[in-house]
Amino acid sequence: MTLLTYLRRKLGLTGTKLGCAEGGCGACTVMVSRYQTHTQQLLHYAVNACLAPLCSLHLVAVTTVEGIGSVARKLHPVQERIARAHGSQCGFCTPGIVMSMYALLRNNPTPKMADVEEAFQGNLCRCTGYRPILEGYKTFTVEGGCCGGKGRENGCCMANGNGAEKSSEEDTNEATPLFTATDFAPFDPTQEVIFPPELMSLTKGQRSGSLCFRGDRAVWLQPDSLDEFLRLKWEHPDARVVVGNTEVGIEVKFKNMVYPVILAPAFIPELNTVTHTEDGVVFGAACTLSHMGAVLKEMVKTLPPHQNEVFLAVLEQLRWFAGLQIRNVAAVGGNIMTASPISDLNPVFMAAGCKLTLMDKDGSRVVQMDDSFFTGYRKTTLRPQEVLLSIEIPYSKKNQFVSAFKQSPRREDDISIVTAAMSVTITPGTDVVEDLGLSYGGMAATTVLAKKTASRLLGRRWGEGLLEEACSSLAEEMTLDPSAPGGMVTYRQTLTLSLFYKFYLMVLQKLRAQGVNVAEVGADCLSAAEIYHPETPSSVQIYQAVPEGRSQDDAVGRPMMHLSALKQATGEAVYCDDVPLYENELYLALVTSSKAHANILSIDSSAAEQMPGVVCCVFADDIPGSNATGPIVYDETVIARHQVTCVGHIIGAVVADTQLHAQRAAKAVRIQYEELPAVVTIQEAIAAQSFYQPIRTIQKGDLEVGFKQADHILEGEMHIGGQEHFYLETNVTLAVPRGEDGEMEVFASTQSASKTQSLVAKALGVPANRVVVRVKRMGGGFGGKESRTTVLSTVVAVAANKLKRPVRCMLDRDEDMLITGGRHPFYGKYKVGFLNSGKVVALDVSYYSNTGNSMDLSLSVLERALFHMENSYSVANVRGRGYLCRTNLPSNTAFRGFGGPQGMMVTESWMNDVAQSLGKPSEEVRRLNLYVEGELTPYNQILDQFTLDRCWDECLSRSVYQERRAAVDLYNRQNRWTKRGLAIVPTKFGISFTAVFLNQAGALAHIYTDGSVLLTHGGTEMGQGLHTKMVQVASRVLGIPCSKIHISETSTNTVPNTSPTAASASSDLNGAAVQNACETLMKRLEPYKTKNPKGTWEDWVKAAYFDRVNLSANGFYKTPDLGYDFDSNSGRAFNYFSYGVACSEVEIDCLTGAHRNLSTTIVMDVGHSLNPAIDIGQVEGAFMQGLGLFTLEELHYSPQGVLLTRGPGSYKIPAFGDIPTQLTVSLLRDAPNDKAIFASKAVGEPPLFLAASVFYAIKDAISAARVESGISGPFRLDSPASAERIRNACSDRFTKLCPPAEPGTFRPWSVQV
Repeated sequence: MTLLTYLRRKLGLTGTKLGCAEGGCGACTVMVSRYQTHTQQLLHYAVNACLAPLCSLHLVAVTTVEGIGSVARKLHPVQERIARAHGSQCGFCTPGIVMSMYALLRNNPTPKMADVEEAFQGNLCRCTGYRPILEGYKTFTVEGGCCGGKGRENGCCMANGNGAEKSSEEDTNEATPLFTATDFAPFDPTQEVIFPPELMSLTKGQRSGSLCFRGDRAVWLQPDSLDEFLRLKWEHPDARVVVGNTEVGIEVKFKNMVYPVILAPAFIPELNTVTHTEDGVVFGAACTLSHMGAVLKEMVKTLPPHQNEVFLAVLEQLRWFAGLQIRNVAAVGGNIMTASPISDLNPVFMAAGCKLTLMDKDGSRVVQMDDSFFTGYRKTTLRPQEVLLSIEIPYSKKNQFVSAFKQSPRREDDISIVTAAMSVTITPGTDVVEDLGLSYGGMAATTVLAKKTASRLLGRRWGEGLLEEACSSLAEEMTLDPSAPGGMVTYRQTLTLSLFYKFYLMVLQKLRAQGVNVAEVGADCLSAAEIYHPETPSSVQIYQAVPEGRSQDDAVGRPMMHLSALKQATGEAVYCDDVPLYENELYLALVTSSKAHANILSIDSSAAEQMPGVVCCVFADDIPGSNATGPIVYDETVIARHQVTCVGHIIGAVVADTQLHAQRAAKAVRIQYEELPAVVTIQEAIAAQSFYQPIRTIQKGDLEVGFKQADHILEGEMHIGGQEHFYLETNVTLAVPRGEDGEMEVFASTQSASKTQSLVAKALGVPANRVVVRVKRMGGGFGGKESRTTVLSTVVAVAANKLKRPVRCMLDRDEDMLITGGRHPFYGKYKVGFLNSGKVVALDVSYYSNTGNSMDLSLSVLERALFHMENSYSVANVRGRGYLCRTNLPSNTAFRGFGGPQGMMVTESWMNDVAQSLGKPSEEVRRLNLYVEGELTPYNQILDQFTLDRCWDECLSRSVYQERRAAVDLYNRQNRWTKRGLAIVPTKFGISFTAVFLNQAGALAHIYTDGSVLLTHGGTEMGQGLHTKMVQVASRVLGIPCSKIHISETSTNTVPNTSPTAASASSDLNGAAVQNACETLMKRLEPYKTKNPKGTWEDWVKAAYFDRVNLSANGFYKTPDLGYDFDSNSGRAFNYFSYGVACSEVEIDCLTGAHRNLSTTIVMDVGHSLNPAIDIGQVEGAFMQGLGLFTLEELHYSPQGVLLTRGPGSYKIPAFGDIPTQLTVSLLRDAPNDKAIFASKAVGEPPLFLAASVFYAIKDAISAARVESGISGPFRLDSPASAERIRNACSDRFTKLCPPAEPGTFRPWSVQV
């Protein structure tokens, strides 16, 4: 059992969350403290509770988020500051981030900002964009404390960020701080919880530390001496040795491994000691990576520099090794013995020739770590009864140079694509190679040495000739099969050369520094030899302050904190899976298809039903109502009966007493299939003409005339990859049958309570009035919980109905990613006609979206893509066509932007091509084509109250675009292997559901006799601050402070027939409904206010009640004048548009494809913001999600349609280190919007596309690199612009040595869907 399960299920401490179960997201972070007897020190460290085995925590104190503070008692400053700095939106990741920070402060009460950034390497957040978290926690650091009124470079330190530079004509009501740090409770490190004294005395007094725990499938043995450990290994040669459980935990959970005997030698002194010898330093195999790093850092400070080369290489790899929570428990011995082919450290140990001491009960032997140590995939030369005792890391010699490299999709906490370590010894006083070791990970089934190349280079001089020879030799020696696991074959082969070139330059520099006469490294190549050091990000937020003299009770327009933020920071906020267990509750696990398209021949559940804890299995025959389901068209099944149409299609479920038992039994259900041909990719669908109807077209003007008028015609295409929602809280449902009349209460994490209600009722065969769906809050939604939540809810409800007992299911991350679908991958083809000036006169574009195995909401998604096919540009003659590709993938669904970003991405691609083909600056061509006030869109909507030009000009001036452009060009002339790029991109996003009937909302308001108000509306809270804004709206209309108003939850029995919380329109719709309800109440109270003008709110309410006035009102709103018709291309599609412009600068490493986001300036028109703190949070969060979509997040599918990226280990969302180093967000001032509540505008989806500015800045940088190789003109770059795509697009001498295999001659590991 893991610590997490124990905390949540046995102790009922639900503050610690389950995000991924593989140590990749940090949601389950807790602090562990233990007393070390041999050093007599207390150790505090953050760990992932999802991987920590309960058995390993003997004599350990565990501190959870509940233990450091609560809203009820007293908040800890760590909890208060993240909340007040607006660093908690959905709040699901907040407890983990709080505990990472808390653990850091327990070890170092005055950390530096770099320490804070390191502490968060293992934590992910999907909502905030990270900036406010760092800003809030900066107040604990040396850099961020108060300047005591002495002022910093830019005035008082409390004006957070860089304090906006104010020019004389700007108004003073331009506010920047979103919070005032002076209001924070002071942090006093002396007041922390002490280590329990009884644990201290038990630790000191224990005689024998041997422990044995027996479970139903495994025995956990914890020896306390080396002799006992060796004896046990002799008796159980197949036993797994576990220290941190960071590898075995994953194998047991995800690879279905069963290890009957586990040996846990973590506390054996010999395995934990560090000893210094004359050759180097010896680490016991159970030393954690954090400890090893700390020891090496100290040694590097004191030793002469020439001895440190190996140590520095190890430290360089440790910097980017997993997250801190993993490094705190993972042992160096485990890293070696796991023998992973992509290990970060093994290449360093191998290149440096580290010595390993192996031992069994008969004695020990020392082996050198070379290419004979790893005998095959995840195999080593150790005999079964042997253990690894220690590793000796040697001092480097005077003329030895060592470097280590790691290339991964994301810099922090990521699994590497290729790792390398290189060590060269040069004959003293010369430049002749005496000894050379080149070790690579990720290039074979084991870590390998490039022996042929190394021996060829011995005796050669370190110069250009050696480089040429090395590269051509490495290209021959380091080959990969084109269908090798992990894919990216060309990229990996190129990396082996590029990384050697970096090493070559580094050694040249070091030799010159020693006075050896070697070629000088050209100034333009210096940046290729630099080691990356992150800069602490800085930021500015600009919004319009509330005018002077407005009542303090009127909260609208103020940066009010999210109403649940404090509860979220203490772990007291209740999410669906935190609802306490019912007395007779059961747990459900799904049985899903392993084939993409097949007939089901038979299902055998007999073995599963015999397993411990199992109550029953649920299949299609158990559905009392209809098996047909779907959000719009009923083209799906609740449970598949005869045929499956994707991998992850639900075939049944197993219900048992615990999650563990249910999941084990689900794996035991045997299904026989008859496979059918599958369509996986868009290209396969086009070839097979596998489309859903209808095919949509929007056409305006005359294409033929337009193309005749054009001076140039250009054609192109682009593929935009899908995206996983990665809400931190996976899908979860708890169904409670009420025992009479077929009533059922469903607690679900969903954006669509009403849709859940109707589909559950349909499956159960009861009217909707028997089903109540309740949603308190979601741990993130982003569209992924708009329609696909019902896939789970209906099955859980059917099981609860069958057994008449409460049934719960929270999907594991891998199941959620597999089953629920994501953003639609798109393929766009375009033909564009334009004049010599750059003015676009004709556009013909076709979109193909990968819809998956059912319609879901895909038609609406495609329509929105077509509505955004011109983005912000006026094109006189235009035709857009959209095709829905029917494939055997899990149905794709809504995702923030809803097709808009895909539509606009293709637009910006042709806009870029036009500028490149004319050789004009892209910002000039974009500006020339921008819409102006009063023009018509392709769907004949007039653009009024058009603010895009104002956003554009403000963005140019705030980003000092022209100076920046000149600086980028200068940088690119001076650097060959790193290039910078710059791009400015506009967006125009239509606000309304494209399905007219959804543009309605209801609200219900009760005033109780004590004057308190209970408010309910049709929207759900998923972190976007909707409830907070609704309370602000009610506060203004009722004229009372927010503290008197409460929203408890969203439920189908208070406000019926609600639209999903989606399309960015929830504040507009529900805000107007709340306003309507509150105005009704105010009318009823009016006579009592007139009678008693000096009275209080409570007086008026009491008077009305005693006069028998109804103090409850419901409100309603529908958006006026909507209704677009595709056939006639007329009618208003949208109520209004949200506009924004972003300018971004990036730097790419042309040798590895890595990039850095240097700066971003965003100007967003959100009308008169209801809450600038929440709106800026939405802008930054959407921007970071877009950054993931366009530069980082890649879903890999096998050619058979199996999703290969099923968790944070293989699927990378942006982390703390991916924020632009400088981030400025400005909300456009004086731009009221008369079409929505209190002149505000929608903000949820529109900013996401602004991250395309980063993509096109990358493309700009690649263009600069291609010019160096003599290539110019437009080129295709698909999204995401991953390191692989960036590197492969920068053609140069190294890529020429690694030509890709011919498509069709091999079966790729993954395909572009």
